[in-house]
Amino acid sequence: MNPDILDSKVQDFINEHLKSDVSALILKGIPFSEITAVDVVEQIEAKNKCEKKLPSWFQQSNIYYPNKLNIEQTSSELTAAYKSKLINGTSLIDLTGGFGVDSFYFARTFQHVVHCEMNPVLSQIASHNFNVLKTDNIDCMANDGLTYLQNSSENYDWIYVDPSRRHESKGKVFFLKDCLPNIPQHLDLLWSRSKNMLIKTSPLLDITIGINELEYIKAIHIVAVNNEVKELLWILKHGFSGPITIKTINLKSRSSERFEFLIADESLIEPSYSEPLTYLYEPNSAVLKSGGFNVLIKAFNVYKLHKHSHLYTSEMLIEFPGRRFKIIDSIPYNKKQIKKLGLNKANITIRNFPESVENIRKSFKIKDGGDHYLFFTTDHKNQKIVLICTKIQ
Repeated sequence: MNPDILDSKVQDFINEHLKSDVSALILKGIPFSEITAVDVVEQIEAKNKCEKKLPSWFQQSNIYYPNKLNIEQTSSELTAAYKSKLINGTSLIDLTGGFGVDSFYFARTFQHVVHCEMNPVLSQIASHNFNVLKTDNIDCMANDGLTYLQNSSENYDWIYVDPSRRHESKGKVFFLKDCLPNIPQHLDLLWSRSKNMLIKTSPLLDITIGINELEYIKAIHIVAVNNEVKELLWILKHGFSGPITIKTINLKSRSSERFEFLIADESLIEPSYSEPLTYLYEPNSAVLKSGGFNVLIKAFNVYKLHKHSHLYTSEMLIEFPGRRFKIIDSIPYNKKQIKKLGLNKANITIRNFPESVENIRKSFKIKDGGDHYLFFTTDHKNQKIVLICTKIQ
């Protein structure tokens, strides 16, 4: 960490060039002898990534930024705030502190937070930023989280960990044992220091695999932002033996969509199917990730179009965790009939359908956009159909 970056003139220069061409800036050079152009560009690139992801950091003066990769890997303010409302207590240890966004929000619901980060520079950066943000109940330890736990006798109300996937595991099936730290391997150590754990994992992790690798799982939160799943949150309570609750949330600027169910109930519900009725429903990405396709039928009194299509229909309009549409027409997947529609612009979605959106657009010369929504899918009779819809806001 270079303290000269925090000089007021350097900070002014960074803020004045947030929208500049950084390549041109490197070639041109900067008017400071204590720091390099690369150092300044690194701050500019990282800060730009925070404008929407971490708006409080972006707006706060004298924040020191790590490289942009650390920013890409950190939680957003939106998801960090959500996590902080799930748990509370006197003490929490964050074993994989990183840039410190999660620790910062946990400090609002815990009296004392320990932030462990094995990269000493990143630990120093986080400590500086906590001071700037006037957060004085976080202790920063430049140490590997597991090593710190092993060398300490202190117990905590909660342990939080965000394991990162090993680089050599790319392209392989994603297991928690392929991550750093290896949580399954160190469960005994973790339980010896706390009776409660919150584990954040990538949305790439298969839920069934995670359940098989962990123990005492009380709930799994699937968190999406604007219909993109960002993280899975695993709440573990030592000794818990009840049913696992799946909680989905799609965080949006004006509202949030929530749906929860007991994972054991999914296999107990017999799905019911129907022809397309008056309204069509497309579950949000968090619900789709959850695999709760049958519980939706019972919870919202809707029908599925097909076992694998994951589209739902009803005669009456209802609230639903996802997008809602009015069905104007349902036609067979037939070139002649599709061309008869006379649509040169439409929003196209495929669900359980053999053609790609790109090929469909090319075949029927349909551009993206407009007020019509076309769903290319398969019905419960295994017939390929096209649903012509308008979106309900």
